[in-house]
Amino acid sequence: MSRAPEPVPFDHPLWIVYSSGTTGLPKPIVHGHGGVLLEMLKGSIHNNVGATVDTGDRFHWYSSTGWIMWNCQVGALMGGTTICLFDGSPAGPKDAPDWSTLWRFVALSGATFFGAGAAFYASCLKAGVEPLRHGDLSRLRAVGSTGSPLADESYDWIWAHCPKPDGQPIWICIISGGTDFAGAFLTGLITEPLVRGQMQVRSLGAAVHAFSEADAQGQGRALVDEVGELVCTRPMPSMPLYFWGDQDNERYLSSYFDMYRGPNGEGIWRHGDWLRITPSGGGIIYGRSDATINRHGIRMGTAELYRAVEAHPEVLDSLVVDLEYLGRPSCLLLFVQLRDGVALEADLEQRLRASIKKALSARHVPDEIHQVTAIPRTLSGKKMELPIKKLLLGAAAEQVMKRDAMANADAVAWYQRFAEGRQ
Repeated sequence: MSRAPEPVPFDHPLWIVYSSGTTGLPKPIVHGHGGVLLEMLKGSIHNNVGATVDTGDRFHWYSSTGWIMWNCQVGALMGGTTICLFDGSPAGPKDAPDWSTLWRFVALSGATFFGAGAAFYASCLKAGVEPLRHGDLSRLRAVGSTGSPLADESYDWIWAHCPKPDGQPIWICIISGGTDFAGAFLTGLITEPLVRGQMQVRSLGAAVHAFSEADAQGQGRALVDEVGELVCTRPMPSMPLYFWGDQDNERYLSSYFDMYRGPNGEGIWRHGDWLRITPSGGGIIYGRSDATINRHGIRMGTAELYRAVEAHPEVLDSLVVDLEYLGRPSCLLLFVQLRDGVALEADLEQRLRASIKKALSARHVPDEIHQVTAIPRTLSGKKMELPIKKLLLGAAAEQVMKRDAMANADAVAWYQRFAEGRQ
């Protein structure tokens, strides 16, 4: 027996979702019905998906149910889009890794839009995957990426190995947003030029800027073509109602509104990413500002260092942390996960240091490089820079990370032993 929907207020609680845990314990975020509905419909507009006069769009964004991209994928139904769900590992079975798995699913499902975390495309590149060899991808007309900055090499790999609709390179829709508000701050737009390394536009209704360092009154100024803190200067309907169990909104306010103030003293949302707004209005994310490397007074995000390190074919993944604290000299540690059978010998270590020096500066060459079996990542595929940094500074693992919010919780044990050995 069918039942009519029950009307509820715009801000009636809809769900609790958890932040990824890249900066510490995941936050239990409560969103409202109205704001999320608007954000999901807006996402379909930016992704250029919906119902069409023929067979309609088929939308697949690979995600676990613990990542907000799962919610966003289901939200595409509101625009009349068919969604395609995959249950399983994107890399196939552990004993026989196969990074073509999702591409075969895209071919079998006839997906027109395929999205995944940036780490997935980097893994496909490293594994030498050629998607067009694994099925008919002729319906695929867009590829999406989020979770972390997409390396220039991954852009080139996608353009080289995916279909070319109407003879043109496939559209790559890069988004950057968060579980925090169930949407995107920066995203793609099919009508705008696509520049490698950039997100094309600021999302509809999002007053996003790159802010300079806050002055004594907590005010920053909007920067163009300079790196600053990603802020949103006006409220968005999908921002959290509150955090579950957060007394007097203390954690909510300290998480986003502790750095900047508007002209009337009101708090301004600071997201925790380094951003550069380009003169054309696009945006480039340089990694988490919470995990900033500060070498001898020069600050930088981690994305550029990862790009230099992971360009080496021997390197599958990497993580860098800066242990500068309490006035002590900076100690920059680089952890690398290498291909099976490859060891961190003197020649490779020398080449890694040389690449970092060339791409960045001599000041950003790590003090130590260590080989590890895995890089800790959240369920959404984000590197856990800040939790590992806190762990190495002496915090207990259970205080800075939630293992069931991780993709590879067993990786933490190595870092715990490493931390204990340095104390």
